Amino acid sequence: MTTQELLENIKNDLQNQFGDIVLSAETPYNFPTLVVRHEKIHDVLKYLKESEKWNFFFLTDLTAMQTEDLKHLGVIYHLHNMITNHRIRIKTFFGIDKPEIPSVTDLWKGANWMEREAYDFFGVIFKGHPNLKRIMNPEEMDIFPYRKEYPVEDQTREDKNDSMFGR
Repeated sequence: MTTQELLENIKNDLQNQFGDIVLSAETPYNFPTLVVRHEKIHDVLKYLKESEKWNFFFLTDLTAMQTEDLKHLGVIYHLHNMITNHRIRIKTFFGIDKPEIPSVTDLWKGANWMEREAYDFFGVIFKGHPNLKRIMNPEEMDIFPYRKEYPVEDQTREDKNDSMFGR
C-alpha cells in the first residue's frame, strides 16, 4: 500500500466511524498526516490503536505547537504500526484561551512525560493526566516559554551582562 493509499484509507475509515472529523489530509515529506477535530481526538486515537484494521499501537512521539496567528495551540501525535511498518501523524488544534485536551496516558503509558513536557512549555492542559506538573521548569514559573507571545530572552534576569555583545 502506498503512502497516499494509506492516508486515503484511514481518512475514509475515520469519516465512516466518526462523521465529519477529518479537517485535512496530506503527505508532507511522504508522511501521512491528518488534521482532526479536537473534540473527538481521544476516540480517534483509541480507534487507530485498538482497531485490528490499523493497529497503531505504538506512540512514537507527542508534541505541541502554537499556530502563527497566536490564537491556537496544537498537539501532534506520531503513531506507528510495527507489524506493517506504517506510520501516521495526527494533528489537532484548539483555542489558546481554553488549552484543554484529553490525556492519552490511558492508551499509552509513555505519553506521560511527553504530555508533561507539552504542558510545561506550551501550557496544554491534558485532562485526566495522572500527574500533570512541570517537568523541566520551576513550578513557580508563571509563563509557558515556547509560546510565541513571550520574548526569547528572560527580561527578569539580574545577572545578565551583554556588554560583550554590544548591548
